[in-house]
Amino acid sequence: MEERIIVADPVGDPEGYQRELLAMLGGEDPRDVMAATLANLRGEAAALPEERLSRRPSPGEWSAAELLGHLWDAEIAYAFRARAILAQDTPRLIGYDQDAWDTLARPPFTELLAAFTALRAANLALIDGTPQEAWDRSGIHEERGPLSFGLLTREIAGHDKAHLLQLQQTLTAV
Repeated sequence: MEERIIVADPVGDPEGYQRELLAMLGGEDPRDVMAATLANLRGEAAALPEERLSRRPSPGEWSAAELLGHLWDAEIAYAFRARAILAQDTPRLIGYDQDAWDTLARPPFTELLAAFTALRAANLALIDGTPQEAWDRSGIHEERGPLSFGLLTREIAGHDKAHLLQLQQTLTAV
């Protein structure tokens, strides 16, 4: 397996983690990256057999199916946090334990990809329908501090890019 794409721990080094996600995004438009993620996931993995999708490249590394599960979990967190920021005044935004969420039951890859696609489409509609002045609205993330809708959206787009690279490495290794 290749070197880790994101080195900083999201809980132990939240500022470093945020910096790395934003560096992954670079100057790209977060909305474009988020929309492209769907096509990239379908192109990379959708037609592969379940056995290959569920095979880990090495112990302790996520399979392609587990990576999609992680993207699903992150999309759920983004969906809730974005809506809280836009609908409430300075809401408290809780973190989540990605390893604990990874143990939860999930549908097979193709069903999860369809669910991810639907939730991502809803989140893209939220992005498209949010006026520019609302992009500065923020909540307080318990690990990262003040977090605006714009920054949250840039983070999830950088997260997409990091895990799409990881998915390519995983599929190459298995």
